[in-house]
Amino acid sequence: MKTRIVWMIDSLGHGGAERLTLAILERLDRERFDLRVCALQERAGNPMAGEIERAGIPVDLLNIPNLRHPANLIKILRYLRQHQPALLHLQLEFSVILGSFAARLVGIPAVATLHTLDNPQERRAYWRYRLSLYALKHWCNVSIGVSESTRQHHLRDGKMSPHKIITLYNGIELSTFAERSPTFCQEKRRALGLRPEAVVAVTVAVLREPKGIQYMLQAMSQLREQYPNFQYLVVGDGEYGPTLRAQANSLHLGQSVIFAGQRKDIPEILSVCDFFVLPTLTEALPTVLMEAMAARKAIIASNVGGVPEMVEDGVNGRLLPPADVSALTAACSEMIQNPTQRERWGQTGRRICEEKFDIARQIQALETLYFSLIGSTQP
Repeated sequence: MKTRIVWMIDSLGHGGAERLTLAILERLDRERFDLRVCALQERAGNPMAGEIERAGIPVDLLNIPNLRHPANLIKILRYLRQHQPALLHLQLEFSVILGSFAARLVGIPAVATLHTLDNPQERRAYWRYRLSLYALKHWCNVSIGVSESTRQHHLRDGKMSPHKIITLYNGIELSTFAERSPTFCQEKRRALGLRPEAVVAVTVAVLREPKGIQYMLQAMSQLREQYPNFQYLVVGDGEYGPTLRAQANSLHLGQSVIFAGQRKDIPEILSVCDFFVLPTLTEALPTVLMEAMAARKAIIASNVGGVPEMVEDGVNGRLLPPADVSALTAACSEMIQNPTQRERWGQTGRRICEEKFDIARQIQALETLYFSLIGSTQP
Protein backbone atom coordinates (compact mmCIF):
# COMPACT_ATOMS: atom_id res chain seq x y z
CA MET A 1 0.00 0.00 0.00
CA LYS A 2 1.34 3.44 -0.93
CA THR A 3 2.12 6.05 1.71
CA ARG A 4 0.12 9.24 1.25
CA ILE A 5 2.08 12.49 1.57
CA VAL A 6 0.47 15.93 1.31
CA TRP A 7 2.62 18.93 0.43
CA MET A 8 1.00 22.12 1.73
CA ILE A 9 2.17 25.46 0.34
CA ASP A 10 0.94 29.05 0.58
CA SER A 11 0.38 29.43 -3.18
CA LEU A 12 1.70 28.16 -6.50
CA GLY A 13 3.21 31.14 -8.31
CA HIS A 14 6.62 31.28 -9.99
CA GLY A 15 8.79 31.57 -6.86
CA GLY A 16 11.68 29.31 -5.95
CA ALA A 17 9.77 27.23 -3.37
CA GLU A 18 6.96 26.65 -5.86
CA ARG A 19 9.31 25.54 -8.63
CA LEU A 20 11.14 23.22 -6.25
CA THR A 21 7.83 21.68 -5.21
CA LEU A 22 7.32 20.47 -8.77
CA ALA A 23 10.94 19.37 -9.22
CA ILE A 24 10.89 17.22 -6.09
CA LEU A 25 7.38 15.79 -6.33
CA GLU A 26 7.77 14.56 -9.89
CA ARG A 27 10.88 12.59 -8.81
CA LEU A 28 9.62 11.01 -5.58
CA ASP A 29 8.98 7.27 -5.93
CA ARG A 30 5.35 6.88 -7.11
CA GLU A 31 5.50 3.16 -6.35
CA ARG A 32 5.88 3.99 -2.66
CA PHE A 33 4.20 7.41 -2.32
CA ASP A 34 0.69 8.68 -3.07
CA LEU A 35 1.31 12.42 -3.49
CA ARG A 36 -1.04 15.39 -3.27
CA VAL A 37 -0.53 19.20 -3.12
CA CYS A 38 -2.68 21.60 -1.10
CA ALA A 39 -2.36 25.34 -1.87
CA LEU A 40 -3.80 27.70 0.73
CA GLN A 41 -4.12 30.73 -1.56
CA GLU A 42 -4.18 31.75 -5.20
CA ARG A 43 -1.61 34.23 -6.46
CA ALA A 44 -1.22 35.31 -10.07
CA GLY A 45 -3.44 32.43 -11.10
CA ASN A 46 -1.25 29.75 -9.40
CA PRO A 47 0.51 28.87 -12.69
CA MET A 48 2.57 26.06 -11.12
CA ALA A 49 -0.62 24.18 -10.25
CA GLY A 50 -1.14 23.20 -13.88
CA GLU A 51 2.43 21.96 -14.22
CA ILE A 52 2.10 19.85 -11.07
CA GLU A 53 -1.18 18.37 -12.31
CA ARG A 54 0.42 17.56 -15.66
CA ALA A 55 2.99 15.55 -13.69
CA GLY A 56 0.07 13.40 -12.46
CA ILE A 57 -0.19 14.91 -8.96
CA PRO A 58 -3.58 16.27 -7.77
CA VAL A 59 -3.68 19.89 -6.59
CA ASP A 60 -6.32 21.29 -4.21
CA LEU A 61 -7.03 24.95 -3.37
CA LEU A 62 -8.42 25.84 0.07
CA ASN A 63 -8.79 29.63 -0.39
CA ILE A 64 -7.43 30.76 2.96
CA PRO A 65 -6.74 34.52 2.67
CA ASN A 66 -5.26 35.18 6.12
CA LEU A 67 -4.29 33.69 9.45
CA ARG A 68 -6.87 35.33 11.67
CA HIS A 69 -10.20 33.65 10.93
CA PRO A 70 -10.79 30.50 13.02
CA ALA A 71 -12.57 28.85 10.07
CA ASN A 72 -9.19 28.58 8.34
CA LEU A 73 -8.01 25.91 10.77
CA ILE A 74 -11.31 24.08 10.42
CA LYS A 75 -10.84 23.98 6.63
CA ILE A 76 -7.40 22.43 6.99
CA LEU A 77 -8.54 19.91 9.60
CA ARG A 78 -11.44 18.87 7.38
CA TYR A 79 -9.04 18.52 4.44
CA LEU A 80 -6.58 16.36 6.39
CA ARG A 81 -9.34 14.13 7.71
CA GLN A 82 -10.72 13.73 4.19
CA HIS A 83 -7.40 12.74 2.58
CA GLN A 84 -5.76 11.08 5.63
CA PRO A 85 -2.07 11.62 4.79
CA ALA A 86 0.58 9.78 6.76
CA LEU A 87 2.74 12.93 6.76
CA LEU A 88 2.35 16.64 5.99
CA HIS A 89 5.24 18.51 4.30
CA LEU A 90 4.93 22.28 4.73
CA GLN A 91 6.31 25.08 2.55
CA LEU A 92 6.24 28.80 3.44
CA GLU A 93 4.82 30.80 6.32
CA PHE A 94 1.02 30.36 6.34
CA SER A 95 1.37 26.64 5.70
CA VAL A 96 3.89 26.24 8.50
CA ILE A 97 1.72 28.05 11.04
CA LEU A 98 -1.68 26.59 10.20
CA GLY A 99 -0.58 23.24 8.80
CA SER A 100 1.75 22.26 11.64
CA PHE A 101 -0.94 22.97 14.25
CA ALA A 102 -3.52 21.00 12.27
CA ALA A 103 -1.10 18.10 11.87
CA ARG A 104 -0.57 18.04 15.63
CA LEU A 105 -4.34 17.95 16.20
CA VAL A 106 -4.93 15.03 13.82
CA GLY A 107 -1.87 13.17 15.05
CA ILE A 108 0.40 13.02 12.00
CA PRO A 109 4.04 14.13 11.68
CA ALA A 110 4.85 17.44 10.01
CA VAL A 111 8.01 18.43 8.15
CA ALA A 112 8.72 22.05 7.16
CA THR A 113 11.18 23.26 4.53
CA LEU A 114 12.73 26.66 5.32
CA HIS A 115 13.47 28.59 2.13
CA THR A 116 14.19 32.09 3.43
CA LEU A 117 16.25 34.10 5.89
CA ASP A 118 13.46 36.28 7.23
CA ASN A 119 13.95 39.10 9.69
CA PRO A 120 10.94 41.36 9.09
CA GLN A 121 10.55 44.70 10.85
CA GLU A 122 7.04 45.69 9.75
CA ARG A 123 4.64 44.94 12.63
CA ARG A 124 2.30 42.41 11.02
CA ALA A 125 5.08 40.59 9.19
CA TYR A 126 7.13 40.50 12.38
CA TRP A 127 4.40 38.80 14.40
CA ARG A 128 3.68 36.29 11.63
CA TYR A 129 7.38 35.47 11.60
CA ARG A 130 7.49 35.00 15.38
CA LEU A 131 4.42 32.76 15.19
CA SER A 132 6.03 30.67 12.45
CA LEU A 133 9.13 30.22 14.64
CA TYR A 134 6.90 29.06 17.49
CA ALA A 135 5.19 26.59 15.16
CA LEU A 136 8.53 25.22 13.95
CA LYS A 137 9.75 24.78 17.51
CA HIS A 138 6.64 23.27 19.08
CA TRP A 139 4.48 21.69 16.35
CA CYS A 140 6.83 20.45 13.61
CA ASN A 141 8.68 17.17 13.99
CA VAL A 142 11.61 18.22 11.78
CA SER A 143 12.52 21.36 9.85
CA ILE A 144 14.76 21.34 6.79
CA GLY A 145 17.07 24.29 6.18
CA VAL A 146 17.94 24.54 2.49
CA SER A 147 21.41 25.77 3.48
CA GLU A 148 23.55 25.68 6.59
CA SER A 149 23.14 29.45 6.93
CA THR A 150 19.35 28.90 6.96
CA ARG A 151 19.71 26.27 9.69
CA GLN A 152 21.91 28.54 11.80
CA HIS A 153 19.53 31.48 11.30
CA HIS A 154 16.59 29.48 12.68
CA LEU A 155 18.61 27.97 15.52
CA ARG A 156 19.55 31.51 16.52
CA ASP A 157 16.19 33.26 15.98
CA GLY A 158 13.84 30.40 16.84
CA LYS A 159 15.83 28.90 19.73
CA MET A 160 15.18 25.50 18.16
CA SER A 161 16.74 22.27 19.34
CA PRO A 162 19.61 21.31 17.00
CA HIS A 163 18.19 17.80 16.52
CA LYS A 164 14.93 19.26 15.16
CA ILE A 165 16.45 21.11 12.22
CA ILE A 166 18.68 19.62 9.54
CA THR A 167 20.44 20.96 6.46
CA LEU A 168 19.43 19.42 3.16
CA TYR A 169 20.54 21.24 0.04
CA ASN A 170 18.04 21.64 -2.75
CA GLY A 171 19.00 19.98 -6.00
CA ILE A 172 18.35 20.21 -9.71
CA GLU A 173 18.24 17.79 -12.63
CA LEU A 174 21.73 18.23 -14.06
CA SER A 175 21.01 16.54 -17.39
CA THR A 176 18.70 19.43 -18.33
CA PHE A 177 21.67 21.77 -18.63
CA ALA A 178 23.45 20.43 -21.68
CA GLU A 179 25.86 22.42 -23.83
CA ARG A 180 24.31 23.62 -27.11
CA SER A 181 25.64 23.86 -30.64
CA PRO A 182 26.99 27.16 -32.02
CA THR A 183 24.12 27.28 -34.51
CA PHE A 184 21.55 26.87 -31.75
CA CYS A 185 23.21 29.61 -29.68
CA GLN A 186 23.22 32.05 -32.59
CA GLU A 187 19.54 31.48 -33.30
CA LYS A 188 18.57 31.71 -29.63
CA ARG A 189 20.50 34.94 -29.20
CA ARG A 190 18.77 36.43 -32.20
CA ALA A 191 15.36 35.45 -30.80
CA LEU A 192 16.20 37.12 -27.47
CA GLY A 193 17.43 40.34 -29.09
CA LEU A 194 21.06 39.65 -28.18
CA ARG A 195 23.84 40.55 -30.58
CA PRO A 196 25.75 37.51 -31.91
CA GLU A 197 29.15 38.85 -30.87
CA ALA A 198 28.10 40.44 -27.54
CA VAL A 199 29.36 39.42 -24.11
CA VAL A 200 26.13 38.74 -22.22
CA ALA A 201 25.46 38.73 -18.47
CA VAL A 202 22.17 37.25 -17.30
CA THR A 203 20.02 37.38 -14.17
CA VAL A 204 17.07 35.04 -13.66
CA ALA A 205 14.82 36.08 -10.78
CA VAL A 206 11.36 37.02 -9.65
CA LEU A 207 11.54 40.81 -10.01
CA ARG A 208 11.41 42.02 -6.43
CA GLU A 209 13.39 44.86 -4.88
CA PRO A 210 15.51 42.57 -2.61
CA LYS A 211 16.91 40.80 -5.71
CA GLY A 212 19.12 43.88 -6.16
CA ILE A 213 18.80 44.18 -9.95
CA GLN A 214 18.56 47.95 -9.55
CA TYR A 215 22.24 47.98 -8.55
CA MET A 216 23.24 46.05 -11.65
CA LEU A 217 21.35 48.56 -13.79
CA GLN A 218 23.37 51.34 -12.17
CA ALA A 219 26.54 49.41 -12.97
CA MET A 220 25.36 49.02 -16.57
CA SER A 221 25.24 52.79 -16.99
CA GLN A 222 29.02 52.77 -16.53
CA LEU A 223 29.79 49.46 -18.26
CA ARG A 224 27.96 50.28 -21.50
CA GLU A 225 30.29 53.22 -22.18
CA GLN A 226 33.46 51.21 -21.55
CA TYR A 227 32.18 48.03 -23.22
CA PRO A 228 29.67 48.90 -25.97
CA ASN A 229 29.51 45.20 -26.90
CA PHE A 230 28.24 44.18 -23.44
CA GLN A 231 24.58 43.31 -22.87
CA TYR A 232 22.57 42.43 -19.76
CA LEU A 233 19.61 40.04 -19.99
CA VAL A 234 17.01 40.08 -17.20
CA VAL A 235 14.73 37.03 -17.15
CA GLY A 236 11.63 36.99 -14.96
CA ASP A 237 8.73 39.15 -13.92
CA GLY A 238 7.20 40.49 -10.74
CA GLU A 239 5.93 43.50 -8.87
CA TYR A 240 9.23 45.42 -9.19
CA GLY A 241 9.42 44.93 -12.95
CA PRO A 242 7.87 48.31 -13.94
CA THR A 243 10.27 50.13 -11.60
CA LEU A 244 13.29 48.39 -13.10
CA ARG A 245 12.16 49.10 -16.67
CA ALA A 246 11.63 52.76 -15.77
CA GLN A 247 15.10 52.88 -14.23
CA ALA A 248 16.65 51.38 -17.38
CA ASN A 249 14.87 54.00 -19.48
CA SER A 250 15.97 56.86 -17.23
CA LEU A 251 19.58 55.64 -17.51
CA HIS A 252 19.23 55.51 -21.33
CA LEU A 253 20.42 51.89 -21.38
CA GLY A 254 18.56 51.06 -24.60
CA GLN A 255 19.44 47.64 -26.01
CA SER A 256 22.26 47.23 -23.49
CA VAL A 257 19.60 45.82 -21.15
CA ILE A 258 16.88 43.42 -22.33
CA PHE A 259 13.93 42.37 -20.19
CA ALA A 260 12.85 38.96 -21.44
CA GLY A 261 9.91 38.49 -19.05
CA GLN A 262 8.82 35.19 -17.53
CA ARG A 263 10.29 32.24 -19.43
CA LYS A 264 10.18 28.45 -19.30
CA ASP A 265 13.33 27.86 -21.37
CA ILE A 266 15.89 28.77 -18.69
CA PRO A 267 18.43 26.02 -19.56
CA GLU A 268 18.49 27.20 -23.19
CA ILE A 269 18.80 30.85 -22.18
CA LEU A 270 21.68 30.12 -19.82
CA SER A 271 23.50 28.23 -22.55
CA VAL A 272 23.74 31.33 -24.77
CA CYS A 273 24.93 33.75 -22.06
CA ASP A 274 28.50 34.28 -20.86
CA PHE A 275 28.15 34.71 -17.11
CA PHE A 276 25.49 34.95 -14.40
CA VAL A 277 24.85 37.85 -12.01
CA LEU A 278 22.81 37.66 -8.79
CA PRO A 279 23.07 41.00 -6.94
CA THR A 280 20.60 39.89 -4.26
CA LEU A 281 20.35 41.46 -0.82
CA THR A 282 19.26 38.28 0.97
CA GLU A 283 19.03 34.65 -0.11
CA ALA A 284 18.84 31.24 1.58
CA LEU A 285 20.01 28.98 -1.26
CA PRO A 286 19.11 30.35 -4.71
CA THR A 287 18.13 27.63 -7.17
CA VAL A 288 19.06 29.91 -10.06
CA LEU A 289 22.71 29.74 -8.99
CA MET A 290 22.59 25.94 -9.12
CA GLU A 291 21.15 26.21 -12.62
CA ALA A 292 23.83 28.66 -13.72
CA MET A 293 26.54 26.40 -12.28
CA ALA A 294 25.03 23.36 -13.99
CA ALA A 295 25.12 25.35 -17.24
CA ARG A 296 28.85 25.97 -16.69
CA LYS A 297 28.55 29.71 -16.13
CA ALA A 298 30.87 31.78 -13.97
CA ILE A 299 29.00 33.62 -11.21
CA ILE A 300 28.95 37.12 -9.78
CA ALA A 301 26.83 37.10 -6.61
CA SER A 302 26.30 38.90 -3.33
CA ASN A 303 28.01 37.46 -0.29
CA VAL A 304 24.77 36.87 1.65
CA GLY A 305 22.88 33.96 3.18
CA GLY A 306 23.66 30.58 1.66
CA VAL A 307 25.40 31.99 -1.43
CA PRO A 308 28.93 31.36 -0.03
CA GLU A 309 27.96 27.67 0.28
CA MET A 310 27.62 27.69 -3.51
CA VAL A 311 30.13 30.21 -4.81
CA GLU A 312 33.75 30.40 -3.70
CA ASP A 313 35.42 33.66 -4.58
CA GLY A 314 38.10 33.18 -7.20
CA VAL A 315 37.14 29.52 -7.74
CA ASN A 316 33.82 29.55 -9.60
CA GLY A 317 33.00 33.23 -9.45
CA ARG A 318 33.15 36.46 -7.50
CA LEU A 319 31.46 37.16 -4.15
CA LEU A 320 30.66 40.82 -3.56
CA PRO A 321 29.21 42.97 -0.79
CA PRO A 322 25.48 43.51 -1.43
CA ALA A 323 24.28 46.81 -2.91
CA ASP A 324 27.82 47.73 -4.02
CA VAL A 325 27.63 49.23 -7.52
CA SER A 326 31.39 49.81 -7.76
CA ALA A 327 32.13 46.17 -6.91
CA LEU A 328 29.55 44.98 -9.46
CA THR A 329 31.10 47.18 -12.12
CA ALA A 330 34.60 45.92 -11.39
CA ALA A 331 33.54 42.26 -11.30
CA CYS A 332 31.71 42.55 -14.62
CA SER A 333 34.76 44.23 -16.16
CA GLU A 334 36.89 41.32 -14.98
CA MET A 335 34.48 38.82 -16.54
CA ILE A 336 34.30 40.70 -19.83
CA GLN A 337 38.08 40.96 -20.14
CA ASN A 338 38.90 37.37 -19.14
CA PRO A 339 37.03 34.79 -21.25
CA THR A 340 39.49 32.01 -20.34
CA GLN A 341 38.92 32.61 -16.64
CA ARG A 342 35.14 32.67 -17.23
CA GLU A 343 35.39 29.28 -18.90
CA ARG A 344 37.52 27.80 -16.12
CA TRP A 345 35.24 29.10 -13.36
CA GLY A 346 32.21 27.79 -15.23
CA GLN A 347 33.65 24.29 -15.49
CA THR A 348 34.54 24.35 -11.79
CA GLY A 349 31.00 25.44 -10.95
CA ARG A 350 29.61 22.46 -12.85
CA ARG A 351 31.77 20.09 -10.80
CA ILE A 352 30.62 21.71 -7.54
CA CYS A 353 27.02 21.37 -8.67
CA GLU A 354 27.49 17.67 -9.45
CA GLU A 355 28.98 17.08 -6.00
CA LYS A 356 26.50 19.09 -3.89
CA PHE A 357 23.31 19.90 -5.79
CA ASP A 358 22.24 16.81 -7.73
CA ILE A 359 18.50 16.37 -7.09
CA ALA A 360 18.87 12.58 -6.96
CA ARG A 361 20.73 12.91 -3.65
CA GLN A 362 18.08 15.25 -2.26
CA ILE A 363 15.27 12.86 -3.19
CA GLN A 364 17.00 9.89 -1.56
CA ALA A 365 17.55 11.84 1.67
CA LEU A 366 13.97 13.13 1.70
CA GLU A 367 12.45 9.68 1.21
CA THR A 368 14.60 8.33 4.05
CA LEU A 369 13.42 11.18 6.30
CA TYR A 370 9.76 10.51 5.49
CA PHE A 371 9.96 6.86 6.46
CA SER A 372 11.88 7.67 9.64
CA LEU A 373 9.00 9.96 10.75
CA ILE A 374 5.97 7.98 9.73
CA GLY A 375 4.62 6.24 12.78
CA SER A 376 6.26 8.83 15.06
CA THR A 377 3.78 11.61 15.83
CA GLN A 378 5.55 13.35 18.69
CA PRO A 379 8.15 16.06 17.89
